[in-house]
Amino acid sequence: MRTTSAIVVGLATVATLAAAPLPAGAATAHDRTPRVNCPQLDTKLPWYGDNRAKLQKMIDERGTCSGKRGPRPVAAFDWDNTVVKNDITDATLAWALKHDKILRPAHWTDTNAFLTPAADKALTKACGTAVRVGRPLPTSKNTACADEIFEIREKSKTMAGEDAFAGDWNHRRTVPGYAWIPQLFAGHTPAALTSFARQARAEQLAAPVGATQKVGTHTLAGYVRYYDQQKDLIRTLKAAGFDVYIVSASSEPIAEAWSDGVGLDAKHTIGIRNVTKHGRLTPVIKGCGGVETGRGDALPYMDGKRCMINQEIFKIKGAAAWKQQDPAHRIALGAGDADTDVTFVNDATGAHVAINRNKSELMCRAFDDADGRWVANPMFIDPMPRKAGTYPCSTTGATAADGSKVPVRRADGSVIPDQVDLAF
Repeated sequence: MRTTSAIVVGLATVATLAAAPLPAGAATAHDRTPRVNCPQLDTKLPWYGDNRAKLQKMIDERGTCSGKRGPRPVAAFDWDNTVVKNDITDATLAWALKHDKILRPAHWTDTNAFLTPAADKALTKACGTAVRVGRPLPTSKNTACADEIFEIREKSKTMAGEDAFAGDWNHRRTVPGYAWIPQLFAGHTPAALTSFARQARAEQLAAPVGATQKVGTHTLAGYVRYYDQQKDLIRTLKAAGFDVYIVSASSEPIAEAWSDGVGLDAKHTIGIRNVTKHGRLTPVIKGCGGVETGRGDALPYMDGKRCMINQEIFKIKGAAAWKQQDPAHRIALGAGDADTDVTFVNDATGAHVAINRNKSELMCRAFDDADGRWVANPMFIDPMPRKAGTYPCSTTGATAADGSKVPVRRADGSVIPDQVDLAF
């Protein structure tokens, strides 16, 4: 039986606890509901396994709930098949070809320094020379012209199967086929290109899931959808005090047409940046990390995404922008779906979100999970089937600067063993 004195002591203890200040973000003993500065991911939106809990833990550790002071943590997302299902560059190019928005160049080799004579010849033959230079090509009616353009976009080959691009480039910093699409829109203003992308967006969002479309004789996806889970994750990160960016290998004016759908503005949208002249896009592409502006040797592609994040977000200039930085100058969360995203996603210090499209280097790192912070998740719409066999991590899982295939290595230099697909 408790004595009166014990009761008094107990009451005094309760009073002391009640008067003591609570850590920032903590709930009281009588109120377990999260405070307004502890934003929560929507529990009604399905994630694979315990991925939501992993992400919530990271948000609580790094965001406003942590009570920590200092610079806002940064989150960076790739766009295509990471935040949305399908490809906004393909959607915009398809719309532009169907609406005669590509302007005829004087020479097709003017559009890209790596374009081969075979591609120049094929494009000249298919698209003709009857249209005046700088005027719209009739690609809505000229199936051959639309086909050559889209085949080069899709496969870096002409319709006859010849290489469309040749030369020397760093395969972890750029790919000529990615640069070529923004370059094709030379002569238009950035605002016009954003307008084309917005019209394509309206068309793609209105189409039913699973719809296809034709460009020339090519069949491709005819719909795009924002992933509800990623919209919710971005919303929650922003509410928790994170500075959230899109870092895309799409043309920046195209990406800007879509990023407001997840509450991000142009200042938080990083893409391929063309130099403008008299307010109009040119084929010249801005460089990064000391790589000169010009033919597109430094895109937001693979290691180039790290460079753009370091240069544009953390203000690290020159060659240092290509290097992994100290934890204070790295993103807290990185999200991607392909090997083109692997460097910046791997740089994240809090969570590496890998949307599984069976891409070897990204998924080798995700399933190896060296730091215990990888979040591997199937695509939220129409996920890929489980990869047969294993990812070739120990032999050919990564791409070297010269384009050769090499083993995937951890930070300490050890080789990642082949991995089985675990998120499908």
